[in-house]
Amino acid sequence: MGAQGSHRFTLCSPEGALIERIRQTAPMAKWSIDITPLRTSKDFRNLFTSGMITYLGSMITYVAIPFQVAHLTGSFVAVGAVGLVELVPLILFGLYGGALADTLDRRRIVLVTEVAAIVLLGILFLNAMIPSPQLWLIYVIAFLLAAESGLQSPSLNAIMPRVVKHDELAAAGALRMVRYNVGSIVGPAAGGLIIAFGGVGLAYGVDLVSYVVSAFFLFRLRSLEPIRETTERAGVSHILEGMKYALSRKDLLGTYIVDLIAMIFAFPIALYPFLAQEFDAPWALGLLYAATAVGALIVTLTSGWTSKMKRHGRFVVIAAALWGGCIALVGVAPNIWWVLVFLMFAGAADIVSGIFRGLVWNQTIPDEVRGRMAGIEMLSYSVGPLLGQVRSSTVASLTSLRFSFASGGLLCVLGVGIAAVLTPALWNYNSDTNEHAQRERDVRKDLQ
Repeated sequence: MGAQGSHRFTLCSPEGALIERIRQTAPMAKWSIDITPLRTSKDFRNLFTSGMITYLGSMITYVAIPFQVAHLTGSFVAVGAVGLVELVPLILFGLYGGALADTLDRRRIVLVTEVAAIVLLGILFLNAMIPSPQLWLIYVIAFLLAAESGLQSPSLNAIMPRVVKHDELAAAGALRMVRYNVGSIVGPAAGGLIIAFGGVGLAYGVDLVSYVVSAFFLFRLRSLEPIRETTERAGVSHILEGMKYALSRKDLLGTYIVDLIAMIFAFPIALYPFLAQEFDAPWALGLLYAATAVGALIVTLTSGWTSKMKRHGRFVVIAAALWGGCIALVGVAPNIWWVLVFLMFAGAADIVSGIFRGLVWNQTIPDEVRGRMAGIEMLSYSVGPLLGQVRSSTVASLTSLRFSFASGGLLCVLGVGIAAVLTPALWNYNSDTNEHAQRERDVRKDLQ
């Protein structure tokens, strides 16, 4: 009751409305982030608050699990195996979770998986507190947490177009990016401090509490049954039907291809420790990880202009190419400061591409397949980064560190250009004239 009242007073009271009017008439209004969805949608406020809390906690565990595995084994291979253990359930359960999201109440799916995560984190916490933590149990829980995320994420992503007005989706997407970038900066830093002063047990405990608090906000969501009644069951044929729809939409397919290319060729995060050594700057390792998130956060805080743009596909393509170009420049940077600058610009470009990819998805995909499309989206941002780390590490070992960055970035630019030529529907996409966007706009008007 208290939290709800706080949101309502801040965003919906006369004082809040006055602040919003001032913001809209200020000279920088067209640049500053649009908070309208927080003001107009109670469900979006609950989703935003829940997601902010949960993501901060999850990023703490993101640091704690590899740290604990490294502490128990002292093996690079053992730490790397955590990512491999998580990949398969993310793919399989992500696709199945998308099918569930199109056939069941999305609110119920989100709540059930949230409770499952609470149980799993409780086991991680208890395992960390015993005198001899079990390594095998950490891998099992990492596998199950990835499965839980795969089941939950499609429903969470498919909910947003149902709770936000069609013309406010750009603002809602930018707000979600703020949540992501703040969590990416603050979460790992907080995780490192918590582990240093309280141990991994405390880190898991903090994440556990974050999920409990998050569940409170998710519980307040309204029921989100499928708009159209369906007798279909989530299964292989249902998933294949969703894939068939994705293949029929060349504009949509283009967004997936561009994102995969950008991640496979220009996601060299595994090389950051070696980059710090290359410039004799071990103090900069944390800054290297945070630099892209800082650049992305700056863009999202000045993202008011995105809702006015119509050529979403061109922004996706150009921004992805700029991401690759900035990564290539890291390979020829004269010092660590220029590396950080290029990574910040890379993060800014990446988030622009992400905002407009999200707009294409949210403004054009029918609700009855939205969950399955969200499951397919998970493939691009789970498989892509993993393959990117494998590519960058392999090229660095065969050639040199700098060549891995430079060649990967240039291949990204080339690959994105080829993808744009092969998928002209993406390059020519216009939210005002696209038939799928027009249809969804009409459907949303009827529902409202």
